[in-house]
Amino acid sequence: MSFNLLKGKKGIIFGALDEKSIAWKTAIRCHEEGAQLVLTNTPMALRMGQINKLAEIVEAPVFAADVTNMDDLKLLFEGAMKHFGGGIDFILHSVGMSLNVRKGKSYTEMDYGFNQKTLDISSMSLHKVLRTAWDMDALNECGSVVTLTYIAAQRIFPDYNEMADAKALLESVTRSFGFHYGTRKKVRVNSISQSPTATTAGSGVKGFDGFQHFADKMSPLGNASGEDCANYCVTMFSDFTKMVTMQNLFHDGGYSFTGVTQEVIDQMGK
Repeated sequence: MSFNLLKGKKGIIFGALDEKSIAWKTAIRCHEEGAQLVLTNTPMALRMGQINKLAEIVEAPVFAADVTNMDDLKLLFEGAMKHFGGGIDFILHSVGMSLNVRKGKSYTEMDYGFNQKTLDISSMSLHKVLRTAWDMDALNECGSVVTLTYIAAQRIFPDYNEMADAKALLESVTRSFGFHYGTRKKVRVNSISQSPTATTAGSGVKGFDGFQHFADKMSPLGNASGEDCANYCVTMFSDFTKMVTMQNLFHDGGYSFTGVTQEVIDQMGK
């Protein structure tokens, strides 16, 4: 069902890889709500993924861009603004990758070179996106930027490894740049802390199935799905959330504020 919440708005979606991606689902919902879109991902992701299929569905051009490369980002924003014939109203930053996790290195044995790349890709890339938009004055007044995070930034999930540090830094960038962009142009910047979701990237974390099942039992409403998150992103891009900024918004069925549930107690008793 469409409510035309984004009619006339124009946005960039970073990170759609395949149908499991929250970015993919968000792009579809934004299109359904009337938005015009530009899609982007790394050249490798474009080769490995199915983004051209998504581009046909949402009638959007695709731009290859390394989110850590300022020159690539400048070309992306130039291309998007030319396509839209003006500024941009919203951005979804759905980007994250851990080299130490990929290489099977534990947190206590991490390769610091890998760690630097992880932080650049998963955290500072948001700063680079916002800095590029800032320098080019690409975002329209009262624009909205959303990035995706996880509660491991506040709590320990041992197998989430260095990504916990990356998400903590990502949330800090959200607050800090959100202050400056809000002051300058009333652009709001927020992070959404999503339930564990079976995306292609998320499912690669060791023990993912276990903590997804646990989170579901610990959440009064159960885990929030990728589709639910896409709907939440739409509301954050809409004019109904113009006064929400610099927030880390938990979208997890109540997991973040639940100490224990009877279902978990019963399961432990077994």
